[in-house]
Amino acid sequence: MVNLAKLNFAALDIIGKNYLTWVLDTKIYLEAGNLGDTIREENISSSQDRAKATIFIRRHLDEGLKREYLTVEDLITSHMKLCGDTITEEDMLEKNFSTFHASNMLLQQQYRARGFTEYNHLISVLLVAEQNNELLMKNHQSQPTGSVPFPEVNAASLEMNATFFGGDNHK
Repeated sequence: MVNLAKLNFAALDIIGKNYLTWVLDTKIYLEAGNLGDTIREENISSSQDRAKATIFIRRHLDEGLKREYLTVEDLITSHMKLCGDTITEEDMLEKNFSTFHASNMLLQQQYRARGFTEYNHLISVLLVAEQNNELLMKNHQSQPTGSVPFPEVNAASLEMNATFFGGDNHK
């Protein structure tokens, strides 16, 4: 049986930089645990085996990907299924664009203009943008606009040398 309690290899990074190795590692590990069929389309695996594979895969995803996947995709698909609609990539993209706040209409237009054709690609780009925005906000909070800048290392070093050696004209 597959040990689901620990990571067996690096989790899929939120921006997907390790995607190819992650896919290969996942396929190999699932095959070794007799769960390889669970990730193939139209498989006849038991629901228990599919659940084991899903748990394993989720444990090897970045926390941000897990959260975003569960919140956005599940909400969109469950809502559209309740309406009796067949869900396509275009529907999911459109539904996501329509959830942008009114104050972010320019961003919505910019993301539409990029011509995303895959929902997962849009979500990964939005997650990276969210992380970058959080980093910018942390940087701004630590050094707000208009505050005194950090002293330059070289400038501080020059001042110290000038004081220690009694001026700039030392030899």
